[in-house]
Amino acid sequence: MRIAEVYRNNELAAILTEESRSHYILRYVDNYYANPGKVAISLTLPKSRQEYHADCLFPFFYNMLSEGVNRKLQSRLLSIDEQDHFGFLLMTARFDTIGSITVKPVSS
Repeated sequence: MRIAEVYRNNELAAILTEESRSHYILRYVDNYYANPGKVAISLTLPKSRQEYHADCLFPFFYNMLSEGVNRKLQSRLLSIDEQDHFGFLLMTARFDTIGSITVKPVSS
């Protein structure tokens, strides 16, 4: 099991858990979820529910990943299996992303 913190504009918004490569959970943290002034992480993960389950990495996060030649290069440089989407997310979405969302690994 791997766990990541999801930040929106440097504020902790949710916890993303990979229980297996076929089961993912996104759970908004309590104070973020309870605050109506805080917007959802994405349109596909609205704050109408506090917890979401999926059998693959949520498309919102998958779309943050590189493709093609860039993905192959990252795979070699970071020693990550090309099919390890969650691993790519943990290694490449920590600092400089296109939007307001960053993803940081949680140490066990």
